[in-house]
Parts: sequence; C-alpha cells; structure tokens
Amino acid sequence: MNAIVRRCFAVDLVNEPEMIARYRAWHAPGGPPQAVTDAIRADGVRDLQIWLVGDRMFMMIEQDAAMAADAEGKAARDAANPDVQAWDALMRTFQQPLPFAPDTTWVEMEQIYALSKQP
Repeated sequence: MNAIVRRCFAVDLVNEPEMIARYRAWHAPGGPPQAVTDAIRADGVRDLQIWLVGDRMFMMIEQDAAMAADAEGKAARDAANPDVQAWDALMRTFQQPLPFAPDTTWVEMEQIYALSKQP
C-alpha cells in the first residue's frame, strides 16, 4: 500500500452571503463537474474535505505520497485539462487571497501540533 500524506490549505471567500451560498451550492454532492472529480481522484487523492467558518475555508487532502510530491506533474495535468481550468477560473470568482498571500489562493498550512507526537 502506498504511503498517504495529509496536506491542509486555507483561503477566504468573498465575504458576501449570496456569494458564499453560491460557492456552497457548487460544492454540494454532484455540484462539481464529474471531470473535475475524476481529475482529483486521478491525482491520487483519497479524501478531500473543505470546511467553512464565516468566509474562511480550510481544505484537507489525503493523497498518495508519490503523487503529492509531483507538483510539476499535477500542474501540467491541470493546465492540459480544460474542465479543471474552467472550474478553477469559476471558483476564483468566489475566492479572495489571504491577507498575507495576496497572489495566492489555497495557501498550504504548516502543521504545528499533533497529539500523536505528544508524550
């Protein structure tokens, strides 16, 4: 069995209730285009969850370690997939960068605590 890594990311939504409601609707079961879901799974993603509080989102990805390490390959696959490109462009209309990362969406977070590493 392949090793699995967990990565976490954060981004903000445009803080307008109607925009947040539309973003939520796009992420309801069956909301994302099947081609996008297929592309995520093809990249070795075993689980992907997005959590929301106010206008701040947190995304957790569990992915095959080898696929997670291939950022260039993923970028190339995404760039060559018009469905993924269209989805990303649409989702960016709802998102706004975090204040400290003005040119980035979905900023990767650093793990600073794990219960499993405590004595």
